[in-house]
Amino acid sequence: MALHPDFPGSPHAILDPAIRWLPTDETLRGTSMDKLMPPLVAKLRIRVKEFRDGGYVGASHTSKSLLNCWFNTPHLLPQVDGSMVEFQYFFSQREAMETIIYLYDVVIAKDNFDLMRFDSSGAVSASMFDETWRRWVVKMATGTGKNKVLSLALAWSYFHKLYESDSELARNFLIITPNIIVLDRIYKDFQGLRLFFEDPIIPDNGFDGQNWQDDFQLELHLQDEVRVTQPTGNIFLTNIHRVYAGEDIPPTPDDDDTMDFFLGKRPTGATTDSKVDLGMIVRDIDELMVLNDEAHHIHDSRLAWFQSIEDIHNRLVQKGSGLALQIDVTATPKHNNGAIFVQTVADYPLVEAISQNVVKHPVLPDADSRLKVAERPSVNYTEKYADYLHLGVIEWRKAYDEHQKMGKKAILFVMTDDTRNCDDVAGYLGTYPDLKDAVLTIHTKNNGEISEASTRRAKEELEFLRKQANKIDDPTSPYKAVVSVLMLKEGWDVRNVTTIVGLRLYRAKSNILPEQTLGRGLRKMYTGGEQ
Repeated sequence: MALHPDFPGSPHAILDPAIRWLPTDETLRGTSMDKLMPPLVAKLRIRVKEFRDGGYVGASHTSKSLLNCWFNTPHLLPQVDGSMVEFQYFFSQREAMETIIYLYDVVIAKDNFDLMRFDSSGAVSASMFDETWRRWVVKMATGTGKNKVLSLALAWSYFHKLYESDSELARNFLIITPNIIVLDRIYKDFQGLRLFFEDPIIPDNGFDGQNWQDDFQLELHLQDEVRVTQPTGNIFLTNIHRVYAGEDIPPTPDDDDTMDFFLGKRPTGATTDSKVDLGMIVRDIDELMVLNDEAHHIHDSRLAWFQSIEDIHNRLVQKGSGLALQIDVTATPKHNNGAIFVQTVADYPLVEAISQNVVKHPVLPDADSRLKVAERPSVNYTEKYADYLHLGVIEWRKAYDEHQKMGKKAILFVMTDDTRNCDDVAGYLGTYPDLKDAVLTIHTKNNGEISEASTRRAKEELEFLRKQANKIDDPTSPYKAVVSVLMLKEGWDVRNVTTIVGLRLYRAKSNILPEQTLGRGLRKMYTGGEQ
């Protein structure tokens, strides 16, 4: 697989489309590059480069002001010690926003046929698009700042609708997360609109003649605490499991398996006795933009996730509008058969992120150590994988000793195949003296997801798991190892995972799980004031 010899090491460097990573041999770059990438990306990269180099000709005044503020204006941010450090967005974040704005302002893309103009594969057809509204997917490797793209997109839509008389965008936003771990993380960033002012997102008053900071007025509604008191200026932040479509689609009873929400024929209710009624939200507003985190869940129009968003759109159409725009972000925008989402408009792959030191560099144990591990002939799970677990502990100990010198705590993460084996592994790891009483087991359902609970005891257990999982990087946390099934394949954005032992098969055609598992350990432990 090819990484061009001129590929820059800085994540802030502007990347020429001609030197981007190619998932094949370098010799095929000139002939097959556009056939081996998401079908729209190759042409869009070229057009967006022209858009950038030309000074954003064709963009609205608002869009051009924001692009220049974000990416062409120096930003000095205060640090805890009182010093000032220059902040720059990664090029991947810049390219994602430039692409979104190019499609909206310059191409004036309103439907899927407008996107198909950028097809390089010759294989894209209208039947590959399930939605009838604007939906653009941004592919960015785990740990490269997808949240920043969401926040930039939100601010852009807000100001575009406010300042541009012909804008079809929105000042109301539905941010959908796949689980409560992601919800907690995003809520922490968005609470009090903190992220928008800590990062250089909102220009200073007077920049290009607008009072940006004074005009940025938004109210955050979390989960069931939805009280629409104003027709615009709302952020609805919710876990998809809490969403249902309204009276015409009755909720189901407490489900034993969270996957029922994704595999059911219609959108279903949540596992709690309180829900977010989309009908209620849409009844009180006329404009809405959807920001969808971990968007690989929408891989089939039959799934509840997709149908819930479709229902919102249809309700808005009845009121004379429709969804303004849906922005999806994910590291793995793939269908179950492995095909990438045709709506993918920007791509910052893992290879580039590793090369530019945005994330950690994955390292395998040395060859001699790997030769010594083998599955043992046993029906007992921990006996069968004892070699793998022991090697994982050895590698974790090396990392633990090194990082302890820097005041950091290395975390061992073991992924198993079901919750019974999860408990078995947790018990086994507890036999190591340095891991005794230091293993956090996370599962509440058969598929390993932390579910939303209805009983008082279950809610208390859930709250405990949420708290412990979210603070595991903290030196005061007693946990040094985490054992889980599927829940941690996404959204668990800790930085201190240094060692991963994957004790499960990765057989799905989509090949999503390996990268998501690896992603749990890719976030950098030492940021040095960077993003």
